[in-house]
Amino acid sequence: MANLKEIRSRITSVSSTMQITSAMKMVSAAKLRRAQDAITQMRPYAEKLQEILGNLSSSLDASENPYTQQRDVKNILVVGITSNRGLCGGFNNAVIKRVRRLIAEDYKNANVTVLPVGKKIAESLKGTEYAVRGSVLPTHPEKVWDDLNFETSSEIAQNLMDRFEEGSFDKVVLVYNAFKNAAVQDLTIEQMLPIVPATNEVETSSADYIFEPSKKEIVTNLVPNSLKIQFYKALLDSNASEHGARMTAMHKATDNATSLKKELQLSYNKARQAAITNEILEIVGGAEALNG
Repeated sequence: MANLKEIRSRITSVSSTMQITSAMKMVSAAKLRRAQDAITQMRPYAEKLQEILGNLSSSLDASENPYTQQRDVKNILVVGITSNRGLCGGFNNAVIKRVRRLIAEDYKNANVTVLPVGKKIAESLKGTEYAVRGSVLPTHPEKVWDDLNFETSSEIAQNLMDRFEEGSFDKVVLVYNAFKNAAVQDLTIEQMLPIVPATNEVETSSADYIFEPSKKEIVTNLVPNSLKIQFYKALLDSNASEHGARMTAMHKATDNATSLKKELQLSYNKARQAAITNEILEIVGGAEALNG
């Protein structure tokens, strides 16, 4: 009977876990709808604006637009974007591993600083020489997830732009998961600064703009805003990807818990039948002994 008690205890435990994972799946599904709507509405605008920015930057020099200034890359800032919470499959690990590989391989000859947006990557890099210093950038950028909005995102983006313009960093790179669908996230490495001018011949040849009210005013307003929107789009992409990854992970966990519960129930029934059979055999054996 001790075996039966153990199986019953496991069935109860698995049932509780299944209820939790199922509830988390539904919560993530609800959040995913809102996050998916936000990124699908933002993406066409952000991509078109980035295309215009690339074309515009190809016709400007560094004196007109400091964000296109190409320098010897000695100091690089890598912005790693993860979530504050786990239970979302390989969502966070993919970004953390890619950031570490950038440091060890791609940027091994430069001084690399990592700005962690999200508690998971912040915890992973805590205590390392790559962790961002509070005097350089915001000390708690992971709080952006507490209330994701354009104003909060703009503050961080403006800080990145200021640090690039003053020469603290020669290059700023974003590493995040781009949202494709609920089950698929594309790990993306995107250069934010300096702005990469358009190199495609078709794009460059069509970059014949009439500036109104003036070229200076357009550069002063359009370029910084487009960079802020680019950063905000990366956050929206990561946010939607997180909920999609968590919903998928919880769906799989619920399915696994259901299968395990069925196996345990079957084992319980077999053990119970075996126990009943043993009791019947003992009774029959005892009766035969008495008759004998």
